[in-house]
Order: sequence, then C-alpha cells, then structure tokens
Amino acid sequence: MAKTFDVITFGESMALFTPLREQSLEFADLVNRSFGGAESNVAIGLARLGVRVSWFGHLGDEPQGRYILKRIRGENVDVSQARLIPSANTGLMMRHKAAGREEVFYYRRNSAASMMKPEDLDESFIAQASILHITGITPALSDSCRRTVQRAVEMAKQHGVKVSFDPNLRLKLWAIEEAREVLLPLAQQADYYLPGMDELKLLYGEQDEERVLEKVKELSALSVVKGVNNTNVIIHQGRMTAVPYEKIDNVVDTIGAGDAFAAGLLAGIVKGYSPEEAVRMGNLSASFVIQGHGDWELVPTWEQLELAMRQETIVER
Repeated sequence: MAKTFDVITFGESMALFTPLREQSLEFADLVNRSFGGAESNVAIGLARLGVRVSWFGHLGDEPQGRYILKRIRGENVDVSQARLIPSANTGLMMRHKAAGREEVFYYRRNSAASMMKPEDLDESFIAQASILHITGITPALSDSCRRTVQRAVEMAKQHGVKVSFDPNLRLKLWAIEEAREVLLPLAQQADYYLPGMDELKLLYGEQDEERVLEKVKELSALSVVKGVNNTNVIIHQGRMTAVPYEKIDNVVDTIGAGDAFAAGLLAGIVKGYSPEEAVRMGNLSASFVIQGHGDWELVPTWEQLELAMRQETIVER
C-alpha cells in the first residue's frame, strides 16, 4: 500500500533566543528569535531534501507556539497533527557564548510539549509513514511523553513502519541510570539507530570503543555510530564499514549538526541510496550546518547537497 509520508516524526520544539552580538545574555539588550527541536530540525532538513515529511507535537496557543507552527509549515513540512494547547506555554531556550563556551538555558517545565500522552496519537496517521523517526529527548520530558514514544513505536511495528532512533542523550533532563532504562530498549526496537560514540560510552558505561562497537553489533538495526576516529561506522548484520569524513576548517557552531546528519541519512535511505552513500549525505548535510549559526537554518536543499556530492561549486554572479 502506498504511503502518504516517507517520514513522520514528533517531539518538542522550543522558542530560541540568542544575543544579536557575541555577548552574554546578562548584558544583551537585543536578541534574535528563532526556534529549535531535534525532531522539527530533522523534519525541516528532510523537507528541504525533497522528502515527504510530517512533524507533530504540542505547542502553546500563544505567540511563540503560533510562530513556530507557521515557520515549520512554511518549510513544506506537514503539521496537520500538531496541536496548539490553550492552557500551556511553549518551551523556551536561551543560548549564548561566554568566554568562548556555549551555554544553553532551558525553560520547559510544564510546557505544552511535556503534556503529550499516548491518547494523543493517531494510529492510522502513523501507519501512513514509511519511517517513524524518534529521539531520546521526548521520553525525557515527562512520564506521559515516555509512554507516548513507546506507544508510537508499538504502533509503527504493528503497521510495518520502520523506526529510526537517535538517542540524543541529554543529561540535563534525566540521570544516566534512568536514561539507560528507556533508551537501550528503544535501540533494540529500532530499524535505524544513529548514536554518537560519546553517547554510547555513557549508555553502556564502557570507555573502550571496541567493546562499545561489539555491543552495537548485537542489535538488529542498521546502526551508524558517529564520531569514531574521524569516521562514522556502519554496523549491520555483524559487519562494520567505516565511512570517513573530512574535517571542516570553518566550524562556527556545531548545534544542529546531528539533526542535519539524520536528515541527510534518512533522505538517502528514502531515495534508495546505499547505506554508505546515505551516510555520506548525512556528513555533507551536517557540514553545511556547522559553518554558521542556527539549529536548522543552514540545512541544504537537495540541489545544494547534490552539488556537494559531485564536489561542484556554486557560481555566484
């Protein structure tokens, strides 16, 4: 049966405020407004790469929530299942660089996103996807969000929808012991697993990278472990394939790189490329993002990604 969407994803999206100049929030009089969220970042990236994608989540029915919903819709992402909640506010994050160090401040307690519950899911809608993409951030927001993610995975499995999982470990949201109890079982259910080596060391409580990779080999998923000695390692059916990436000299901001990688990788899978080619697309997509500021603003279009894959330059007139 033909699917309506290539990818459906859901989760938290937050308003984002950053100083217009490189200065501390404490002394900034002028700030820039944007938004960010792991799943909505991926959704925007996928839409720019020509993938049929839907994002949903709960936002406050107030200026920030309406702003975010309109911007995501404006990026050609379906938001038909997203909800504006009158009785709650949208989460807020504020970010600055102080003494060369990035700091993020979150204001998300009792946010609209934290109120998602399994009853909010539309099973027939999830069945319309080829892939359901989830992250480890959503189940960390609240007990009801945790149950919502677990139920969404169950629905996907019942309807032959493949599950993509990026653990996105956030220790500001929960302790590592609690995270392990939730994230490791989700990894066992995933069809595509996208962890970073640093995350895996924490999740497995193991510093030896070879031992970590052996644990990932036990999973059934097509796994892509990011950041292993300047390579990303594909692990599938007991085989490991290293896909090297070139380091970018002009690194401005790495925030959003993991989401851009996920978008490029999933776009490659949806379009029928080999896992190695899909990983390369993820690498290139992330390379666009880290050369400027913003969570999703610099994610490439499919045309830009194709040019980069052919190592062509854009002629500026």
